[in-house]
Amino acid sequence: MASEQNQEKINGLKSAWSFLKGFPGKIVNAVVSAAGEAKKLGKDDPRRIVHSFKLGLAITIVSLFYYFDFLYDGFGVSAMWAVITVVVVFEFSVGATIGKGVNRGIATFVGGVLGVAVHCLASVTGKHAESIVLGLSVFLISTAATFIRFFPQLKARYDYGLLIFILTFCLISVSGYRDDEVIEMAHTRLSTVAIGSCATVLICIFICPVWAGEDLHNFTADNIETLGIFLEDFQGKYFETTNDKNDENEENQDTLDGYKVVLNSKGTEDSLINFAKWEPRHGKFKYRHPWDQYVKIGKSTRECAYKIDALNCYVISETQALVEIPRKIQEPCSTMSLECSQTLKELATVIKKMTRSSISDPHIKNAVIAAKSLKSMMHNGLWPETDLLNLIPAATVASLLIEIVSSTIKISDSVSQLASLSKFKTCNIPPVPHGMCPEKRTASRGNEGSHTFGVIVE
Repeated sequence: MASEQNQEKINGLKSAWSFLKGFPGKIVNAVVSAAGEAKKLGKDDPRRIVHSFKLGLAITIVSLFYYFDFLYDGFGVSAMWAVITVVVVFEFSVGATIGKGVNRGIATFVGGVLGVAVHCLASVTGKHAESIVLGLSVFLISTAATFIRFFPQLKARYDYGLLIFILTFCLISVSGYRDDEVIEMAHTRLSTVAIGSCATVLICIFICPVWAGEDLHNFTADNIETLGIFLEDFQGKYFETTNDKNDENEENQDTLDGYKVVLNSKGTEDSLINFAKWEPRHGKFKYRHPWDQYVKIGKSTRECAYKIDALNCYVISETQALVEIPRKIQEPCSTMSLECSQTLKELATVIKKMTRSSISDPHIKNAVIAAKSLKSMMHNGLWPETDLLNLIPAATVASLLIEIVSSTIKISDSVSQLASLSKFKTCNIPPVPHGMCPEKRTASRGNEGSHTFGVIVE
């Protein structure tokens, strides 16, 4: 019995020694892993490093109110509100920072004024009724402001302001019950919040600014280009699969999965649009830039991405049609895929360079002609002796490509409207490559560059 207890103690000591012996190595591995991840974050977007230094600079400047007596004497302990304001207001982009700063400033002012007014009103009612009036006011106004936060239009842009309004109002009105210097309290809080907000906005704008509008613009163009790259890679890979080239197809599958980032882009897009609306004029983006048009472009782009997602399912599917079936529809399918790819990549270039161009018009026209030809082939019946189960995959791919042509036209129309509203510059059109249709589309829906080609899967 004693020997067993001694053995257990020995085993416990060995385990503890093994843990202590390996502990320094684990710490080193954790530090190295964290350093590698930090390096990767900095390489992915160097602006993150700059943003960190900007925030540190803003906090240091505002902290001077604590370090120098002649500044501290003016605000006292309330100077900490300026530091807190910098921490909570400073955001990555200029638009997000201005939005939070304006929300915090206006909400602090309105909440402070209303808190002082309620305090004055409660003071008139007498000592016994003062607490009742204050409690009732806090309840009603807090309830109303909280309910207003649920309105979608207000929640998107002013949710933070409403939250600060409730906080400031309650702080001023409730604190005023025990402190008679309520006006001075409101004035000090408003002043420190204004100082913190101004310092934050100025540093954010004038030191390596990050513009949400520019990020949104590039984000939209990159999403469209991503779809174009997929369709370019798709041409032939579906037919490679049908020719038992599955190994090569699996190696190239990563290039076909890039479009998936577009499927979940709505959240990022909505945030960038909201931030962009707060930003002043910068670069090529003037006042009253049509930011809402990016919503339409994003919606059409995701619609196309969902159809591409369905198309990709057939690329990686184990169930394939007979070899001779895709060969009969290979030419129109390849044409639609390539022409839509060229159109999308050209539209992405139009957005990035902010120049009007009709180079994509022949590509769309060729895609529409191929789609009509393919529908005619499908209606006339190409494979009367083919088993229906073997026909379904090829017919589905063809139908999805036809729908992608329709989505491409919608994206092109939305980009044309953006170019018209934003007054993109017109660039000289280079000669049309040999084999492409040189005609321009003359039909319109009321906006320059809009298209009226109708491709409907019947």
